[in-house]
Amino acid sequence: MPELVIAIDGPSGSGKSSVSRRVATALGLAYLDTGAIYRAATWWCLHEGVDLDDPAAVLAAVRRMPLHLGVDPACPGVRVGDEDVAAAIRTPEVTGAVSVVSSNLDVRAELRERQQRAIADEGLPGSFSGGRGIVAEGRDITTVIAPDADVRVLLTASEEARLARRAREVHGTADASAVEATRRFVVQRDKVDSAVTSFLEAADGVVTVDSSELDLEQTVQAVLDLVERRR
Repeated sequence: MPELVIAIDGPSGSGKSSVSRRVATALGLAYLDTGAIYRAATWWCLHEGVDLDDPAAVLAAVRRMPLHLGVDPACPGVRVGDEDVAAAIRTPEVTGAVSVVSSNLDVRAELRERQQRAIADEGLPGSFSGGRGIVAEGRDITTVIAPDADVRVLLTASEEARLARRAREVHGTADASAVEATRRFVVQRDKVDSAVTSFLEAADGVVTVDSSELDLEQTVQAVLDLVERRR
């Protein structure tokens, strides 16, 4: 296993991706965006014309998905087969459908194995991190994917802060109309996903970091401080 595994969970707009990439870069670790895996699976099902209301068909499609997920925090990259889908998996079409795929328990079990394998691979000398470790972020990393991680963090923020962040990310602004346009995707996805995994409250041994009043640098430093204390 890697020398250091950092697991970061949290709801939409909590800053998981930005914080995790910065932490991985600062520590020379690999980075695993598990949310991108579910988005890629959703894109693949839509691309293949799979009926998302047919759980068995979705599972069969996900099993044959030729996914390659980069772990370089500077440029993770997402490819399905020979196609770069890094931009495609962030479209409103995928965002609006991803909860259907991510709430499929059989799909979660299938993708859990891929995620755990990706984490274990970073313990190998020839891996991206050279065996140093990985920062994995998502919704069930601290409890299901890597419950024995060296550092486990629930990154959260107020709904107001999360909606503003996601609005700026998607629409380039956090004005009232952009926030409202974002609300349905953020709130609905959290509601659906919370039915199959717990990421709104910290499990035993998981440290909560509330970034509502923190900027990105301060949040990254809070996680790095946890790593230093663990060491």
